[in-house]
Amino acid sequence: MKTSETQNGELRYIRGVGPKRSLIFQKIGIHSVRDLLYLFPRRYEDRSRFASLKDPPLGEPVTCKGEIMDVKFKPIRGMPLVEVLVGDAEGTLKAVWFNQPYLKKLFQPGQQIILYGKIEFYQKYLQMPNPEFELVEDLEAASIHTGRITPIYPLTEGLFQRSLRTTLKEAVDHHLDHAIHDHLSPELRERMDLLPLDRALREMHFPASFEELQKARRRIVFDEFFSFALRLFLKVKAIKTQYRSPAFLIDGKLAGEFEKSLPFALTESQTKAIQDLFQDLSREIPMNRLLQGDVGSGKTVVAAFAFLAAQRAGFQSAFLIPTEILAEQHYRTLLRFLEPLGIRPELLTKSTEPEKRARLIAELKQGKVPVVIGTHALLQEDVHFKGLGLLVVDEQHKFGVHQRNQLLRKTPRPHHLVMTATPIPRTLALTTYADLDISVMKEMPKGRRPIKTYWITRKKQPEVLTHMASRIQKGEQAYIVFPLIEETEKADLLAAKKEFERLRKTVFQKFRLGLVHGKIERPEREAIMRAFSRRELDILVATSVIEVGVDQPNATMMIIENAERFGLAQLHQLRGRIGRGSVESACFLFGEPTTEEGKMRLRLLTKITDGFKIAEEDLKLRGQGDLWGIRQSGEPLFRIAHPALDEPILLEARKEAQKLIDEIPGGTLEKTPFWVQKYLEQMPKTD
Repeated sequence: MKTSETQNGELRYIRGVGPKRSLIFQKIGIHSVRDLLYLFPRRYEDRSRFASLKDPPLGEPVTCKGEIMDVKFKPIRGMPLVEVLVGDAEGTLKAVWFNQPYLKKLFQPGQQIILYGKIEFYQKYLQMPNPEFELVEDLEAASIHTGRITPIYPLTEGLFQRSLRTTLKEAVDHHLDHAIHDHLSPELRERMDLLPLDRALREMHFPASFEELQKARRRIVFDEFFSFALRLFLKVKAIKTQYRSPAFLIDGKLAGEFEKSLPFALTESQTKAIQDLFQDLSREIPMNRLLQGDVGSGKTVVAAFAFLAAQRAGFQSAFLIPTEILAEQHYRTLLRFLEPLGIRPELLTKSTEPEKRARLIAELKQGKVPVVIGTHALLQEDVHFKGLGLLVVDEQHKFGVHQRNQLLRKTPRPHHLVMTATPIPRTLALTTYADLDISVMKEMPKGRRPIKTYWITRKKQPEVLTHMASRIQKGEQAYIVFPLIEETEKADLLAAKKEFERLRKTVFQKFRLGLVHGKIERPEREAIMRAFSRRELDILVATSVIEVGVDQPNATMMIIENAERFGLAQLHQLRGRIGRGSVESACFLFGEPTTEEGKMRLRLLTKITDGFKIAEEDLKLRGQGDLWGIRQSGEPLFRIAHPALDEPILLEARKEAQKLIDEIPGGTLEKTPFWVQKYLEQMPKTD
C-alpha cells in the first residue's frame, strides 16, 4: 500500500476491507481508519491460559492448544460434519464443526492449532462443538483470536467477530501511526499519569494484560471527558463574551415583596433558587441556569419570581412547555401567583381560538403582554415579541435543539432558565447539563406528606382494589397505569383496554372511569385528562403518557401494573402524579420480576422517596444510556466513559479543561493554544 494512501486514512486501503466492505462499516458510522480505531471492544475474554487435555473443566469456556492428529469429513445429509482430532502431551480432544464443509480443506495433520469453546463428553470422548480456532506455525507466537486476552466487538449485519478482529489487528499494526497523532500536551499527560495515545489504543484492542488494559482505558476515558469539557467550556465562554442580555435593574426588595404576596411560606430551596435568579438577572451576562427539583418541589413559584423581575424591568417573558394540558396547568398556577402583583399572563397553544390568537399575537408584538405561556405554538413564524428578556423552558429535552434556540436568537439575547422535574445525578449533571449553572430544589412544600409505596403480589390485587374503591367513595381520585412497550405494543394496549372494561363493569362500576393512551388523538387524550383534572372522572386508566402532564392534588392513589417493566426513574416520575395535596397518598406496585435487578428496582422504590437518591441508584443499575430521557438520542453520551463509575477522572478532566479555558483571552477556538485545537480536531465528538 502506498504511503499517501496510508496517510489518507481511508478504510478501504486496509488489507481485507476494500470498497465493498468499507460500505458496511459506513453504516455504523465508521468512515476512516481513525474511526475504526475508536470502535472499542464491548468486552474481553481471557483466552491466555491453556487448559490441559488430560482433565479439562467441562461446560465452561476454555482455551486449549495442540497438534492436529486426524481430520475427517462426514457428509451427513442436512448436517455435514468436519471432525478434527487434536492432541497435546497429556490427552486428546475432538473439535467438531457443523454445516461448515469448507473447513475440511483448511485442516491438515501436523498443524498446530489453538481452540476456544466449551468442552463436553460425547460418546466417551471429549468434544468441543463449533469452537473458535486459530492455526499457528508456532504455538508460542502471538495470536489474534485465541491464546490471549481477546477483544469481543459489537457487530452489525455483514460484520463477523473473527474478520472484524483481524481487520482491527491489521489497523493497529500497520495504520495506527499514520492515522493517529497524540496532541495532548506532554506536561498534561505526565501530570495526569496518562499513557501515550498510540499505546493506549493498542492496549484497548489487544491488551497484554488486564493491568495494561486499565491504564489504556484511563487514557481514553480522560480524553472523552476532557475533549467534551473543552468544547463545552469554549461554548459557554463564547456565549458569555459574545452575547449580551438585558440587565434587569430591579429593586433589592423585590424578592421580599414577592414572598409576602404568596399564600404560603417559601422553602429554603425556593428562597435560595430565587436568590440565584436575582443575581443572574441583574447582569448583562446571559443567564443560562437549570432549575432542577423533584416532582412537586415548587419550581413554578420560582419561575413566577423571574417573570415578575422581567416585567418590573420592562421586558417580556415566554414560558415554553411541551404539552397543552401542562401549559394550561402552569397558566392557572401562574395566574394565581402573578395576578395579585398586577401581572396577567396569557396562554397560547394550538387550541387557542383564531380570533383570540390574532389578538394575542398583535399584543405580544406591541409589548402589551408581559408573560406568555405556551407550547410549540410560541415557535410559529408569525409570533414576535417587542422586548423578550426571559425564556423559561420546561422539560427542554421534549423540544429539538433548534426549537429551543429559536427564541434565544433575539438581540439582546434573552436570559434562559431551564426547568426539569427529573432529578439528575450529580455526575450526569456534570456532563448532560454542564453548560448550565444549576439550582437544586430538594425540599417539599410544607403540608406535603411522603407517598407510601407498596410492592404487591397479584394475589392481593382484589384487596387493593376494594381499598381504592372505599377511598374514592370519600371523594378521592386514582390512577391505574399500564406499561406500553414498543416490542409488545399491541398486546399491551389490548391488555389495558381489556382491564379498563373489566374494572368499569365490576369493582368500579359505580365510578366514572377514563382511558388514555398514546394511540388516542391528542385533542381527545387531553380532553380526558382535563376531565380528570376537573374531577369529572374518578379513575384515570392510562399508559405512561401521564408521566408528565397531570397535576391533580385530589389524586391520592396509584396502581402500576407490571411495574417490573418500567425503569426505576420512570416509576418515580409516575408516582409523582400523586401526593400533591395534604392527604396521605399510596402507590401500589403490581409486579413479579424474574431478575434480581427487577426485584431491586421495586424494593428501592418502596424504601426511597428522594428523587435524587433514586436517580443515583438508577444510574448504577441502568448505566448512562438514554437515562431519564434527557437526551435527544438513545446513544450513550460517551463511548466507554461512565460519569458515575469514572467520576474521579471526570472531575480531573473538568478541572484541567476549566483551567485551560480560563487562561484563553476571549472565547473563540482560534485563540486557544494550537495543541488544543489539533487535539479537538482529532478527538471524536461526544455531543
